Amino acid sequence: MQTAIRESAWESIKASVMDFGLLVKFKLTLLVLFSTVMSYAIVGVGSISGHEILLLSIGGFLVTGAANALNQVLERDFDRIMVRTANRPLPAGRMTVSTGVLWAGMMSVAGITFLSFFNTMAGLLGALALISYAFIYTPMKRVSLLSVFVGAIPGAIPLIIGCLVKENTISSTAIMLFMLQFLWQFPHFWAVAWLADEDYKKAGFMYFLPSKGGVKDGSTGFVSMLFCLLMVAGTLLAYTIGLVGLLAMIVLNVLNMYWAWRCWLLFRHNTREAARTQMFVSFAHLPLTLLVLLLDRMF
Repeated sequence: MQTAIRESAWESIKASVMDFGLLVKFKLTLLVLFSTVMSYAIVGVGSISGHEILLLSIGGFLVTGAANALNQVLERDFDRIMVRTANRPLPAGRMTVSTGVLWAGMMSVAGITFLSFFNTMAGLLGALALISYAFIYTPMKRVSLLSVFVGAIPGAIPLIIGCLVKENTISSTAIMLFMLQFLWQFPHFWAVAWLADEDYKKAGFMYFLPSKGGVKDGSTGFVSMLFCLLMVAGTLLAYTIGLVGLLAMIVLNVLNMYWAWRCWLLFRHNTREAARTQMFVSFAHLPLTLLVLLLDRMF
């Protein structure tokens, strides 16, 4: 009897932990956190502090998790319609709205407090990213293609925060990293949106693709390619003003041009396979780019 009770309690705890992970979009939050810590490491080469990384990681995780939780609270009725989101705890009915709001509130207060331990600007930017993502980007997704551009801003702010923690100022390196993450999000997001287009449109999200009328045509690949070429131009500018070395610039632009080519193939063929490849390249592109920038600073 006691064994059955213990097993039941363990299963309940495990289910709650899994639901919390879905609420904060654990994998997405870890990607944002990785970018934040890498930006800290890039500007902090030679003086990296484990204590600072720990506090930054906790604060960054909590703020990002809070933004994702608020996003799900606001979109729970739409999430219920889509296959890809129907099993989230709020639309599935495993978590109440009040519980979701409570989690979001506690995480936002704690996360902004942790970031503010470093400096006021880090805390303010954390709050700005959270508010703009949850209360500007989220409702805007249903009414305008501009939502993609608006959402890319809070998506890139964490890299500035990572730099602020070490440098206490918004440096040229912080701006470079912000622009990298800002531009990266477009070909990444549009590949995901192309693949999930039918699911999104079932729930009324009609403005995710960069084509006239949100049609799933080759223009998604073409516009994605243009953003990859903007990353090429940005890397050349960073080299010109001395933010990256020659070898790093070459490697980064090989990555950028390869991604641009994969986007071109989506433009030419407009197939699911091409969109999937564009998306998977994006998963490798960002960590490889940040690793190259870190190695460039180290050596």
